[in-house]
Amino acid sequence: MQTVRFIDLFCGIGGFRYAIEAVASKVGVSAECVLSSDIDLHCQKAYAANFGEAPAGDIHSIEANSIPDHDILLAGFPCQPFSIIGHRKGFEDARGTLFFEIARIIEAKKPKAFVLENVKLLVGHNDGKTLARILEVLSNLGYQTDCMVLNALDFGLPQKRERLFIVGSRDLGTFEWPKGEVPMKPLHEILEATVPKEYYASDYIRERRLAEHPPTKEPTIWHENKSGHISVYPYSCALRAGASYNYLLVNGERRLTPREMLRLQGFPDTFRIVCNYSQTRKQVGNSLPVPVAEAVLLKVFCSRGWTNGSISDFVYSGKQPLYQQMKLLDTVHYYDEKTKAKNGRKVPSSISAK
Repeated sequence: MQTVRFIDLFCGIGGFRYAIEAVASKVGVSAECVLSSDIDLHCQKAYAANFGEAPAGDIHSIEANSIPDHDILLAGFPCQPFSIIGHRKGFEDARGTLFFEIARIIEAKKPKAFVLENVKLLVGHNDGKTLARILEVLSNLGYQTDCMVLNALDFGLPQKRERLFIVGSRDLGTFEWPKGEVPMKPLHEILEATVPKEYYASDYIRERRLAEHPPTKEPTIWHENKSGHISVYPYSCALRAGASYNYLLVNGERRLTPREMLRLQGFPDTFRIVCNYSQTRKQVGNSLPVPVAEAVLLKVFCSRGWTNGSISDFVYSGKQPLYQQMKLLDTVHYYDEKTKAKNGRKVPSSISAK
């Protein structure tokens, strides 16, 4: 059996690893991780509990020539320098320079391909100059690159999470980006039936929410932005590691549980939760949506010929328009019938109020 060897940099709790192992299994090849790395001790603990190996620490201390040869490099490099919740200093922030650690390893090991992931805002950071610089560095290393912003909503997850993926190869060949079009899993399949009282917001918070919005018959997630504006959706807005504990509330009354947050990112229920709520929330907020990474990696495997001849059992399907999937049974009574365009497709308007 063909073996695809990979390294998992800034591995977090293993989103990329779940994705590549799923793709390899479905296309009939083997995937072997020859190095994982993350500086966060809590992420190391969670990764070790789920994959049986503790990631190496600070990437700066890893000698490039000591890294085993590998076919593909995966890296969800830190997004805070480019994120809406960070200060957007980019390469001026020390964490922003971590991209150059990736470049250092690519230059030394020359993998056949790589997939990088970051926040959508990297595209427009510094008028696009930051991303242009990243692509220039990768091009100078001898790689053809392409990038695309993909939304988790288009890949079956009930979470609006737009992430930038950068794919590179010596020869991109037949590579094409996945189109998504996967029916959205409804929230009731994500939410736990029984939730401890500790996850419920205070009476004050709950009463204030209900004073602004009527309750909905179907499960919804209520999002409060920094200005206090509240929107109600049949899906979650992006999970964020550093946001207020009350910025996302299920039905306007309780916080998401760790298992629910993991499900919103596409992690399997076999994932072992070994850290406390705060750390797990941070880990999930910093992770990537697994099905999106899986779809991108499938296209990379196809373009590289790492498929063992057939992928007939692994085709993303579902042609139902996304805005129809997300309409709730009580649309007429609780949701505005008007739609608005977001990122080239229609989504239902939320109920909004101050």
